Amino acid sequence: MTAELRPIRSEENYEDALAEVERLWGAAGGTPEGDRLDILATLIDAYEARTFPIDPPDPIDAIRFRMEQQGLTRKDLEPIIGPRGRVAEVLGRRRALSIDMIRRLHDELGISADILIRPTRRPEAA
Repeated sequence: MTAELRPIRSEENYEDALAEVERLWGAAGGTPEGDRLDILATLIDAYEARTFPIDPPDPIDAIRFRMEQQGLTRKDLEPIIGPRGRVAEVLGRRRALSIDMIRRLHDELGISADILIRPTRRPEAA
C-alpha cells in the first residue's frame, strides 16, 4: 500500500491525492483500495471547498441563466414579475425583487429562493 493518509494542506498534497485517486479509480467498495479511495475523495472535497469556494450566483444572473436554459424571453417573465417596464427594471438591476416576485420565480421557474433573496450586484455603469 502507499503512504499514510494525511490532511491535504498544500497544492503539492492536492496533486498527489488526485494522482492517487486516479490510480485507485474503480476500486471495489469494501476493499482496502476502495476505502482509501473514499477517504481520499473526502479529503479532496474538503480541500477544494476551502481553497476554491464557489459563491452563490447573483439573483439576476440566476434569472438570466434560467431564461437561457428554457429559451424564455423578457415577455415570458411578465406574468411572473409584472409589466414590461418592471421586467426591464429588474433585469437592469434598477429594481429589487419583491417577496411576491421571488415566490413566483421560485414556483414558476424553479430558481432556489435562497438565491433569489440574496442582494443583487449594483447596476453596471452605462
